[in-house]
Amino acid sequence: MKQYQGKCFCGSVQFQVSGTPEAMGYCHCDSCRRWSAGPVNAFSLWPSDTFKILSGADQIGEFHLTEKSHRKWCKQCGGHIFSDHPAWGLVDVYVANLPQLTFEPALHVHYQESVLPIRDGLPKMKDMPAEMGGSGETLPE
Repeated sequence: MKQYQGKCFCGSVQFQVSGTPEAMGYCHCDSCRRWSAGPVNAFSLWPSDTFKILSGADQIGEFHLTEKSHRKWCKQCGGHIFSDHPAWGLVDVYVANLPQLTFEPALHVHYQESVLPIRDGLPKMKDMPAEMGGSGETLPE
């Protein structure tokens, strides 16, 4: 089983994920944009039991704007590390923190909130896929 190691900006928090992500793509929601300080956030979703903190667990801060996303960061450097999505049993490890992972996005989510249109031929979900509680509707590029 493949393993990928990652860390926060300063390296105080180190982690690994194993296997393959359930999904990879781009999120355009306002919440992710503000959290990432960018116009779009690249995500990789992993089953919670494949994610492991290797060091620095005591340096992890947490914030919940909603119960859907428990966002985590390093208390030393402020670097954003991952978000737990407990209702789905998934962890969103920000792609930038997994340098060895080949990013293969499959879709865009929350595209109705996009501030940066991306014309890449991938499906543009209005909100989320139906199996994750969204409408399942797609929008044109």
